[in-house]
Amino acid sequence: QVQVAESGGGLVQPGGSLRLSCTALGSIFTIDTMRWHRQAPGKEREFVARFNEDGTTYYGDSVKGRFTISRDNAKNTAYLQMDSLKVDDTAVYYCDIELRRYSTDVTQTYWGQGTQVTVSS
Repeated sequence: QVQVAESGGGLVQPGGSLRLSCTALGSIFTIDTMRWHRQAPGKEREFVARFNEDGTTYYGDSVKGRFTISRDNAKNTAYLQMDSLKVDDTAVYYCDIELRRYSTDVTQTYWGQGTQVTVSS
């Protein structure tokens, strides 16, 4: 069984920084794409960042230049470094990971439970 565990959320003042972590736990053969999304109260879930297996990264327009996604394949972990945070960044941040549990498995997407980020003075 595979689980995705997120951590690192919290309360921060505008202009501050936070780093989120997302780890895939369990029996894992290989990880493809690792992504972050977020959902603010009353809004739809929004794409934040993606780190592909080939090393390419993509960002949502609202976070470009402020957020950085990285990954440590040895630890099955993705990170989201968030700098210059704004009040509008307040949301629950979710990580999802595309992976295979064994060599002949099909690629499936696993989601974490989310971690709350609140930006407020």
